[in-house]
Amino acid sequence: MTRGRLEAARDTLVLTVRQRCFWLFAALLLLLVSVPFVEASPFGRIVLNASTLLVLITGAAAIGRGAGATVITVLLALPTAAFLFLALGEGQRQFLVWSQAFGAAFFVSVTSYLLSYTLRRDVMTVDKLYGAAAAFLLLGILWAYLYAILLAFYPGALAMNGTPMTGAPPSTLLYFSFVTLTATGMSDVMPVQPVARMMCSLEMITGVLFIAVLIARLAGSYPPKEG
Repeated sequence: MTRGRLEAARDTLVLTVRQRCFWLFAALLLLLVSVPFVEASPFGRIVLNASTLLVLITGAAAIGRGAGATVITVLLALPTAAFLFLALGEGQRQFLVWSQAFGAAFFVSVTSYLLSYTLRRDVMTVDKLYGAAAAFLLLGILWAYLYAILLAFYPGALAMNGTPMTGAPPSTLLYFSFVTLTATGMSDVMPVQPVARMMCSLEMITGVLFIAVLIARLAGSYPPKEG
């Protein structure tokens, strides 16, 4: 019986790692977990950029089932990575803003594809479940990119403990994005400018709608019981 359980566990593991969306989900988790530990040092920023590059690669692979989707994601991923490394090498802020802009467009593209793939009315698979989880993480990261761009054009649009922020480390933006997406609202980082407040409202609406639509999709994947 023990051998049978081991074989079943092995088969499950093999099935999991064969899913394209699993690798994207794993890369996103790695990025989120590593950010607060590596963002403060020069070597850490290299590791962070490598993690971001891994997300770009796995994201392109996850939606690379069609020629059009592959071309779009590659055209967005390449300038994202290029401007990111230029910002790292040259230390100029405009390169970082361009990288964030292309990165946001990349995440919009990947998230849109994952949602259309996950919500498609056919059999719900393990790959689709990983795709839905990855899409939720992508939404949080996408809005973190948007908040970074917002601060570049509107310094002080966000405030931490009442102090306006002219810039913020990635961990702070990710933290603020996910507490907003989940409508948790820890209240230590607050929007203090109209555009920032509207962005926060849109992100909260996006998070609520995502959960509602996903639950409806999962409920619809099971046939109703015969009375």
